[in-house]
Amino acid sequence: MNFTVDGRQAFAYTAAHALDPAKPTVVFLHGAGLDHSLFGLQSRYFGYHGRNVLALDFPAHGRSAGPPIATVAEMADWTMRVLDAAKLQRASLVGHSMGSLAALECAARHPQRVQRIALLAIAYPMKVSDAFLQAAKEDRHDAYDMENIWGHAPQVPLGANPNPGMWMYGDTLARLERLAPGVLYNDLLACHTYAGGEAAAAKVQCPVLFILARRDQMTPLRQGVEFARLLPQAKTVQLRASGHTVMTEDPDEVLDALGAFLA
Repeated sequence: MNFTVDGRQAFAYTAAHALDPAKPTVVFLHGAGLDHSLFGLQSRYFGYHGRNVLALDFPAHGRSAGPPIATVAEMADWTMRVLDAAKLQRASLVGHSMGSLAALECAARHPQRVQRIALLAIAYPMKVSDAFLQAAKEDRHDAYDMENIWGHAPQVPLGANPNPGMWMYGDTLARLERLAPGVLYNDLLACHTYAGGEAAAAKVQCPVLFILARRDQMTPLRQGVEFARLLPQAKTVQLRASGHTVMTEDPDEVLDALGAFLA
């Protein structure tokens, strides 16, 4: 479904269902350089089980027009403007990596509109290595390789994919290669420079779920666990075998955790 936000097209996958203001709403926020389709299983499930679903493409990602949004705080406010365009008052937010920072900031800045937040593969601070940032700044292909390899657990290239017929490396690479120049760098820099985590955590009033992965090389488990301590109302689920891209590496366990949290 297409919306007009700030005079530009914004796309959201809605599980092929019309939006109903009487139903609860779940908004999915993707990570750096990615798009709505990484939440394919989870967004489709909730869309077919009594909820409005908005799996968003941030500007300059997927089917949403650019330019990209430069900061996490602006991503949070843009998300609320999408809700306005959809004529929906309140929502629960599910964010992955960069999207988890946006979900956190959204709950802090707009508490009256955010019912729950699920933070997948989050760390704070979410620092990015100099080599990764420089490769992305220069639009070099090895930036895509870094995101792809570090973004999955080491066993991923060995097969046994939990999503039949899906090649996780190739799937992620295809998304990254469709990006306009500078978009991945924009996203990584937004994560790297975001400094509002403690202040946002202090303002969050709603229930919080952390879904963290023990083999995550991009947002290490230890940092996610430490950050969760700032949110005493939070529940934490740890995925034993997954790397950073938890929605595709461990789709069923992620869906079970979200289902219980959003019930």
